[in-house]
Amino acid sequence: MKPVNLLLLDDKEENIISLSALLSEVEHINIISCTDPNEALKICWRNDISIALVDVQMPEINGFEFVSLLKSNPKTSHIIAIMVTAISKEDKYLVKGLESGAVDYLYKPLNPEITIAKVSSFVKQVHIQEEIKYKNIALEESRRQLIQAKEEAEQARKSKEMFLANMSHEIRTPINGIMGIIHMLRNSSLDEEQKDWLNRLDSSSNSLLLIINDILDISKIDSGMMKIEYESFSIHQKLMDMNKIFKIKAEDKGLSFGMYIADNVPEYIKSDPLRIQQVIGNFISNSLKFTENGEVSLIVEAKEQTESTCKIKFTVKDTGIGIRTEVVEKIFLAFEQGDDGITKKFGGTGLGLAIVKRLATLLNGEVSAKSSFGNGSEFSFEAPFEVVDKYATETESENTPLADLNRFEGINVLVAEDNDLNSFILTNLLQTWGCRVDIVKNGRDAVNKTREKKYNLIMMDTHMPIMSGFEAIKEIKKNDEANNVVTPILTISASVLKHEQAAAYEAGADSVIGKPFNPLDLHEKIEKLISK
Repeated sequence: MKPVNLLLLDDKEENIISLSALLSEVEHINIISCTDPNEALKICWRNDISIALVDVQMPEINGFEFVSLLKSNPKTSHIIAIMVTAISKEDKYLVKGLESGAVDYLYKPLNPEITIAKVSSFVKQVHIQEEIKYKNIALEESRRQLIQAKEEAEQARKSKEMFLANMSHEIRTPINGIMGIIHMLRNSSLDEEQKDWLNRLDSSSNSLLLIINDILDISKIDSGMMKIEYESFSIHQKLMDMNKIFKIKAEDKGLSFGMYIADNVPEYIKSDPLRIQQVIGNFISNSLKFTENGEVSLIVEAKEQTESTCKIKFTVKDTGIGIRTEVVEKIFLAFEQGDDGITKKFGGTGLGLAIVKRLATLLNGEVSAKSSFGNGSEFSFEAPFEVVDKYATETESENTPLADLNRFEGINVLVAEDNDLNSFILTNLLQTWGCRVDIVKNGRDAVNKTREKKYNLIMMDTHMPIMSGFEAIKEIKKNDEANNVVTPILTISASVLKHEQAAAYEAGADSVIGKPFNPLDLHEKIEKLISK
């Protein structure tokens, strides 16, 4: 423990000697003595004095004046001053000492026990104050580091978000072109071999889109941006729809797929059907991937049920390769596989089950896995759900040929898109629906074109060179206001970030569609915009 510097000030040398001898029994102090008040002030200024025992009656400067001088100087105001006096114990002297800044009195002749006890107490107080001071410094440093870490985390989050936005745009844009061509080819005359090629191309593009969505989903969950959208729906119907899809996938691989729904499972629940489908579908897809022979089955049963709630357990079993016991928990970690060799043989990002675990948490549920290496695995998802009597029926889009949709005869459309493939697809779709189309490749050309010609609809890509879609929208809207016209603008965004889509509306867009888009959705949005 660091020694405390203690000053003894008395004009009589013999008093200093006796007091020094008395205080020699006190631990952790370093005694500095002086008989001259002026010299003592210099000592206090130059040295780290913590406690001062000051004689009251001294020539030139008495004890009261000395303490007042100490307390008036910021450099020495922290010193604990104790008056040592032989004069009367009357209250007026006590008050005078306290008013000058002293904290206590010692009366001559000094009582050894009282003197040692008081000085020891103040030495402890100084040590406590020093400890508090150092802890405050440490806390301030920790606070500074936390603020810095928070700023760095925020910067990293923004960088990550910007990277994801750019990645989404750069990858979704060509995928939109590929899927657009697929939709166009489906509405043309194809032989059976060409249809098979098209189906394979469609499957590959959807697989690529799924990987991108996985990366974006786990990022949104980790950043707290993923929200659960509650709605009432038929869990039985949702499971049967999934059954149709996975039966076909299982048959393509030479496997059997079975589904068992217990009688006690309620018909209608309130939750997020998309996320539930994502969890169960991920389990099934995973089992189908790692099962070479045999079957994959889904078992759904109600574990706990009241009038308004029900805990439902979804279990997927397979006869696949299985997982080693020591790595079962590892499969729920992001970018991890149960075995490093699995990625080489079966592929995959290692994100699927990590997303499932996070989604299960968002749904107030939990996931688990059991496996016998070489003999199959079992994955479970269990969560409580609100039981409801009715649900909103979902309207299914009819598989209508694109050429048979309502036509927009005589409609002039300006397409602002810097990607040649996407502008080609949009032009063909719009012309199929009877539109007259002009194409530009940047926002500046789009603004200039609207000043030359009146359009019934503008389709604007958000990310373009020279002038972005957002800037172009603002310029066009200003021009519309000046000419008292209203031109509906539909922005085409490859970003799935909500703030970027919201920015399109803030800029003045009337509607937003994401890439890749379904032609039926595009037709519906155009129909709504031009009908206004």
